[in-house]
Amino acid sequence: MLTALDTVERSVFDGIFSALDAASRPIVGPADPRLLVIPIRDGAGAVAGGLWGTTLFQWLEIEMLVVPAEMRQQGLGSALLAAAEAEAKARGCIGVCVDTLSFQAEPFYRRHGYALFGVLDDCPLGHRRLFFRKRLA
Repeated sequence: MLTALDTVERSVFDGIFSALDAASRPIVGPADPRLLVIPIRDGAGAVAGGLWGTTLFQWLEIEMLVVPAEMRQQGLGSALLAAAEAEAKARGCIGVCVDTLSFQAEPFYRRHGYALFGVLDDCPLGHRRLFFRKRLA
């Protein structure tokens, strides 16, 4: 019987990932995902934002990038992106992919050389989810 869950033990993820990796490995090699995290800390040392991503198959996938409102317009977002791209290059990555919502950071990614390659309409309803990529030199 198949049951949808919204919380599971880490072993469930590991089992599904292992099965997928085993099926793909003969064609593309081992998946070998690796976290890339750059936190922004507030004056008290608490995490207030930052960048969370994963390098996999020679690409960095940025899953979250957020700069606290009071820290914006100071180049911190650009610095986060540059640091992540530099680390991705050091890990042998050939590109970066990221998605954002139509009301969020589209101009930011375009300014940094990211090209739109996909759109998912009504995600969330009335907005679009935008998918960007950038090849690293």
